[in-house]
Amino acid sequence: MTPDVVDLRDFYASSLGSVARRMIRRQVRKLWPDLHGLRVLGLGYATPYLGPFVDEAAYVAAVMPTRMGVLGWPERANEECNRALVAHEDEIPLPDLSVDRILLVHGLEHSENAHLMLREMWRVLADGGRLTVAVPNRRSIWARTDQTPFGHGHPFSTEQLNRALRQSMFTPVQHARALFFPPSHRRFWLSAAPAWERVGRRWLSPVGGVTIVEATKQIYGGALAGDKVRRRSYLRLPATGSALAPAVTPGDAASSAR
Repeated sequence: MTPDVVDLRDFYASSLGSVARRMIRRQVRKLWPDLHGLRVLGLGYATPYLGPFVDEAAYVAAVMPTRMGVLGWPERANEECNRALVAHEDEIPLPDLSVDRILLVHGLEHSENAHLMLREMWRVLADGGRLTVAVPNRRSIWARTDQTPFGHGHPFSTEQLNRALRQSMFTPVQHARALFFPPSHRRFWLSAAPAWERVGRRWLSPVGGVTIVEATKQIYGGALAGDKVRRRSYLRLPATGSALAPAVTPGDAASSAR
């Protein structure tokens, strides 16, 4: 069952969610040390992890799946500054080759068709762009309890995630793990989380709660074809500014991608 966007927001507002966000964000930052001049897209419910990149990247936006719902982002956003939109996971309303980095969190494990979702990300990702995916680790205790969002959906092992990426024309290049502390709201475990993360990455990597894989786009993968592409309408990601630009036609989008 796909979690509701309000439930995800409430989890990250809790003490456990706040610590989990910090631990995962550290690993994402290690994979993405410098985003200056790049366009970044978050998919699924990635907004808790996108904040540090807003003032660094050329542009940051978030797409949430229709089954999950959408919340304005950043908080207190209005139509002039909102960076979030809702879309079908296999119909992202952005032109081909329009983003440089994609962060997928709380998305792949809930997808009805993971291959189509990944291929759509392949389409919007620029040549040389990178996709970072965070999913629940099949071997972890976090995937075995439904008290957090990481206990819902289809968990992955690193091998399964790598296979799914390769089948969708991505090449895995780096991987990381996070969330080695128990999924407990007890203050003792939360305060000890940084120590657990250090020990876990060194000695307990197979049982980390979240598997994170960064992959590059294979440029010989080919593009989606047929009526589905021609029916699309797109939003422009502006080079600067805070609001999503108006929709453009597929012909205009193809020209802008070049």
